[in-house]
Amino acid sequence: MPYLRRFLILVLFLGSFGECRSKHSTRERRWTGAVETQKHGTSLAKKPPDVTKSRRLKTEQLLKVDDHDFTMRPAFGGPAIPVGVDVQVESLDSISEVDMDFTITLYLRHYWKDERLSFTSTTNKSMTFDGRLVKKIWVPDVFFVHSKRSFIHDTTKENIMLRVFPDGHVLYSLRVTVTAACNMDFSRFPLDSQSCSLELESYAYTDEDLMLYWKSGDESLSIDDKISLSQFLIQKFHTTSRLAFYSSTGWYNRLYINFTLRRHIFFFLLQTYFPATLMVMLSWVSFWIDRRAVPARVSLGITTVLTMSTIITGVNASMPRVSYIKAVDIYLWVSFVFVFLSVLEYAAVNYLTTVQERRERKLRDRAVREQSLPCACGMSHTRTMMLDGTYSEADTNSLAGYTEAPMVPEEVVPEKQEHMVVHLSMSSESTNTKKKGIRGLRIMQNTHAIDKYSRMIFPGAYVIFNLIYWSVYC
Repeated sequence: MPYLRRFLILVLFLGSFGECRSKHSTRERRWTGAVETQKHGTSLAKKPPDVTKSRRLKTEQLLKVDDHDFTMRPAFGGPAIPVGVDVQVESLDSISEVDMDFTITLYLRHYWKDERLSFTSTTNKSMTFDGRLVKKIWVPDVFFVHSKRSFIHDTTKENIMLRVFPDGHVLYSLRVTVTAACNMDFSRFPLDSQSCSLELESYAYTDEDLMLYWKSGDESLSIDDKISLSQFLIQKFHTTSRLAFYSSTGWYNRLYINFTLRRHIFFFLLQTYFPATLMVMLSWVSFWIDRRAVPARVSLGITTVLTMSTIITGVNASMPRVSYIKAVDIYLWVSFVFVFLSVLEYAAVNYLTTVQERRERKLRDRAVREQSLPCACGMSHTRTMMLDGTYSEADTNSLAGYTEAPMVPEEVVPEKQEHMVVHLSMSSESTNTKKKGIRGLRIMQNTHAIDKYSRMIFPGAYVIFNLIYWSVYC
């Protein structure tokens, strides 16, 4: 009995151990199958193999870069290779009048065919590369004529794209910013329009080796509608092409991107024309100020002259030093002349006032002296006075209202042969004649009349000038 019991216990233990092991194997097979299913998936969800991991399909071997000499142009020794160009203008960054240049950012694209880069493809799809492959193949050597500075954007990598098609056609695109010269004419500034051009040309290949042309005519140039400038209105963009000749190297195809800019006038109206006009009008205020208020009129005249000088200096500081007269110069300098003439007008008024007062003072003093002469009783209304040759011109003028007496015979006064005899009339008629002579001064001696006429002449002349100026330049 004890042996039978031990035998049954051993059989039960072995049975339970075998069952646990079979369950563990089943669980392990299930987990392994799940992993394999998750790793490989179904046949419908399989991804195509990564060709970049195959050494046989390296770019250099696929395009046969190492089998050809790409230092020479395609079809070397044959006809000129046609290279089409199109441009997309991204922005027109700035226009500088001082440096006479402009800055533009654009996408420049080249199209040509190089059979050395053809490859076999079952899907007939192109292959796209970045700038690293450009250094290993031939690309057109296009440069910007009359450019001052230019660079290819490199954030975050060089903005260069190369796309190769199975038949050998190539698209080469790059994003570049160029600062180029522009010959500007400022004779009508700021009422002017400027025409600038960006010129493209092959540096090494003449028209016998490379034919540069616009790929789609005028449609080869596209512009972003959001492009705007603070001082200019973009009127027109268009393309042209012609041959350029160099005496030492020959003829080259040259492409032109032409655009016309018209300047906004409102900024200059506020900053230049309106202040200058107000200064001229301010100088006219002195014509209504009393001519005896010397500090007020002098201060006003000097202030307006200095302000006009400051405006002229500020305008010329933002302009190139050209040797011809600009439209704004004509307006500012004519305005300056009007302001300066108002100062001279007061100088003339002040001087003539001083002269007039001095002359009136002398006449009053002479009248007082004549009225203080002693009375001679029994003397008639007329008497004669002898004047020797030492009399002054003012003395004779003061006697202009007196009647002249007949000359005394030489026998009567032989010792006074060089004297002049004047018959003085002391009647009331002589006094009235002298007063009329004082009131009969010329208009230039009447200082009040000078200011009066200036109030009409100066504004009228300035209005006529403005009408002529704006009719000519607008």
